[in-house]
Amino acid sequence: MSERLQPGDTAPAFTLPDADGNEVSLADHKGRKVIVYFYPAALTPGCTKQACDFTDNLSLLTEAGYDVIGVSPDKPEKLAKFREKEHLKVTLVGDPEKETLVAYGAFGEKKLYGKTVTGVIRSTVVVDEQGKVEHAFYNVKATGHVAKIIKDLGI
Repeated sequence: MSERLQPGDTAPAFTLPDADGNEVSLADHKGRKVIVYFYPAALTPGCTKQACDFTDNLSLLTEAGYDVIGVSPDKPEKLAKFREKEHLKVTLVGDPEKETLVAYGAFGEKKLYGKTVTGVIRSTVVVDEQGKVEHAFYNVKATGHVAKIIKDLGI
């Protein structure tokens, strides 16, 4: 079971391939706030809803100084299909080795339909301009989560 991050922790560094196979690093966003959200799988209903909500609110978040990066265990090819099919504007990166998911406490045991399974824990971590964790939300719901973040961040 991976440790959950707490406000004030240093956000784990990562470099992962995006939908086009280009490397995206948390360090690339230094000086800006970053919303890093973790979701189980591209092209599934809940994850699609969440990615579309982030896309629909991306200009609002960007204007407030936030970049958005979605992380899943998917390979870049699947992320590209997801982006094209749903017209997504958020940066999507793949973590097939699950190292970043584990580092952020977004992979481990969870309840799914009453059973305990091991997998991606839908989570969102807000990282400040200095690379510190500002907020860490775990076991979030796909629907309504983006609106809640906007409210919690006072945007």
